[in-house]
Amino acid sequence: MSVATPPVRFRLLPSELSGDALEREVMERWTRDGVFAASQAQRADSPSWVFYEGPPTANGKPGIHHVFSRTIKDLFCRHRAMKGFHVPRKAGWDTHGLPVEIEVEKSLGISGKPDIERIGVAEFNRLCRESVWKYKGEWEEVSARMGYWLDYSDPYITYTNDYVESVWWALKTLHEKGLLYLGHKSVPYCARCGTALSSHELAHRHDSEGEHMPRGVRRRTRQQRLRNERRRNQQNGASARGKTQKF
Repeated sequence: MSVATPPVRFRLLPSELSGDALEREVMERWTRDGVFAASQAQRADSPSWVFYEGPPTANGKPGIHHVFSRTIKDLFCRHRAMKGFHVPRKAGWDTHGLPVEIEVEKSLGISGKPDIERIGVAEFNRLCRESVWKYKGEWEEVSARMGYWLDYSDPYITYTNDYVESVWWALKTLHEKGLLYLGHKSVPYCARCGTALSSHELAHRHDSEGEHMPRGVRRRTRQQRLRNERRRNQQNGASARGKTQKF
C-alpha cells in the first residue's frame, strides 16, 4: 500500500541559491507586484492598530542594533495585520536633539555654545536641518533589505511645524484632563553645551568616551555603571548560591 504524497503548496527552494539570493528574489517580487501597497489597501476599512516607527536620526548610520529592534517591532505589526487590523506603516524622522548638534559641531571644528553663537544660531540651525538627512538613503536601504515596510510618501518629521504643534496639542489635552502637574527634578547639566541633558542624552555615546559630556559627568557615569555591574554580579551570585542550597 503506497502513501499518497501531499500536494506541495509552495515551490521547493532551489538548493543552489544562497539565503541572500533567495531574500533578494522575494524583495524583487514584492516590489514588482506592489505587495506592500496591496497589503495596506486590503485592510484599509478594518479597525486600525497604530504602532508608528520610532523615528531614527538620519545623520547617523544605521547599525545591526537597529535591525534587532526593528525586527521585534515588526513582529507586532505583522501579527496585528494578520489578525485583521489595518496597521499604518507611517515612516518618521527624528530631526532634532543634542546628537544632531554635536555632529554639526564636529563637522565645523567647533565646540560649545560660544562658538555656535559666533556662527549664528540661525545658520547653525540651517546646518542642523541639512545634517539630519545625511544618511537618509542608507536608512531606507537597510529598511527595505530587512523587509521592514514603511511608507515614506508622507513621513512625520519632528522639526516641522505640524509635528511640533501636534506635541503642544497632546500636552494641552493632557492638561485639560488634569494629567499634568508641576514638580521639581534634578537633572544633569552640560556646561560645555550650555543645556540640561535628558537621560537619553546622558547615556548616549557618540564615541567610546562620550566626548560631548563634561569630564566630571563622564567619570561619574562610568563609575555608576561599574557600581551597577558589580551589584548585579553580587545579586546573581547570591541567587545562584541560594538555588544550590535548596537542592
